Formats: sequence, C-alpha cells, structure tokens
Amino acid sequence: MKKIGIVMGSASDMPVVKKAADMLSSFDVPFEMHIYSAHRTPDEAAEFAMNARKNGFGCIIAAAGMAAHLAGAIAARTTLPVIGIPCKSSAFDGMDALLSTVQMPPGIPVATVAVDGAANAALLAMQILAVEDSEIAAKLDAKRKADAENVLAKDAELSVEYNK
Repeated sequence: MKKIGIVMGSASDMPVVKKAADMLSSFDVPFEMHIYSAHRTPDEAAEFAMNARKNGFGCIIAAAGMAAHLAGAIAARTTLPVIGIPCKSSAFDGMDALLSTVQMPPGIPVATVAVDGAANAALLAMQILAVEDSEIAAKLDAKRKADAENVLAKDAELSVEYNK
C-alpha cells in the first residue's frame, strides 16, 4: 500500500493537519508527517518532494497559511498528486492562503480543499490511492454508506418531531 505524505509549513498548522492524520489513521492508511517550510527550509521541502515517489508515497498533502507557497513548491518538484490545505490565519481569515494555494500556474496543479479542510484532504488523498487499491476503495464505500445512513437516521428523528 502506498503511503501519504503530510507536510505542514509550520508547527502552528498541526491543529488543522491533525484532522487529516486522524482520518488516515481511522482507515489504517500509512502516512508520514513533516514540517518543511517553502521559505525557511526550501531545500528540505524540495528533497522530500523529489524523493517522494521513490520513498513509497502515492500522494502528498501540504498545509500552509498566509503566503501558503508550500503546496506549490512541493508540486513543482514531483509529479505525484499534491493536495493543498490552506490554513486560516489572523490577517485575512485564510483567504490569502486559499488564493495562494489554488492559483497555480499551468503545468503545476495543486488540488485544493477548503480553508482548514484537512479531513477532506485526507479523503481525497485516499480516493486517489483507491484508483488502484481496492482495500481503500472498499473502506471509502463503507464510510459513504455509513454517512448516508446517519443522515437518514437524523431525518427520521426530525420527521417524528416535526412532520405530524
């Protein structure tokens, strides 16, 4: 099974990124987490990206706030799928990170989830791996079914109370 790389630009991104780690753990999907800054440790970030495929990764999640160049810097150094998580900051409520992450030049794509959308980043990463991993695909199918059943159960509760 391929593993997923999770890279954050700063330790302050950990509360957001933990949601991705928790989601991957709940599916028993292997991952590694690192702190590499596009600006403060660009050589280490580049080395991680350039060697990711060789090191058994199938997808990379990159989380950063403010200028949020990390996902693009990683994507520039690998052809593996990269998913960016723009992290909320105090200055622009995450809009700066969202725009930095989503506005990539042609030829260097970064899939981007919502501001602080780490759980969806993990799910998207698993969907990418599930293209060739039937075990992950089956777990994702089961989650979708359970999520649908939960919504229908809530609808039934609501109907009993309000639809008389």
